[in-house]
Amino acid sequence: MMASTAFLRNERRHPMDLRQKPRIGVMGPALCLPEVYNLAREVGYLIGSKGAILICGGKGGVMEASAKGAREAGGITIGILPGASASEANPYIDIPIVTDLGNARNAINVLTSQAIIAIHGSYGTLSEIALALKCHTPVIGLDTWDLTPPGGATLPITNARTAEEAVNTALGMIPTEPIWIPSTGQLARHD
Repeated sequence: MMASTAFLRNERRHPMDLRQKPRIGVMGPALCLPEVYNLAREVGYLIGSKGAILICGGKGGVMEASAKGAREAGGITIGILPGASASEANPYIDIPIVTDLGNARNAINVLTSQAIIAIHGSYGTLSEIALALKCHTPVIGLDTWDLTPPGGATLPITNARTAEEAVNTALGMIPTEPIWIPSTGQLARHD
């Protein structure tokens, strides 16, 4: 018991603890074609390999593929689940968040993410894009909805052509948050 407590204390002091890792949401349909699955898996792999945490809806399709890729790269995955059981998470989710909120969980997906990558998509993905725009969460589109609001204004959605471009753009759009350094008693920024 003492060893695990010491581990937790040391983990909190680490300058890049879990609270400071970038959180990128990957949004997309639960049912998708193989080429979309492979694209999502590549996005997930790149997120994991760059040390970011992958947030998704925790189910199949794009969510499963991106989580699988992140896990293959040694990354951490969080699934925000629509139902009341952690057992509904795909096998690549490290941390299942049970909500019993159905589609309303999309708000949690967006608010937990510091940037979202929308891949392909159905109406759930469309709702997450809209919520992200409303909440000023950066949106990167990868083969997803082409949207034009009334009046023809340009929406702040950055379209990417490749998985690498999408992930690099998402990471570049996440503001650097200050972290508390207990030994100095000061806030500092990490890169």
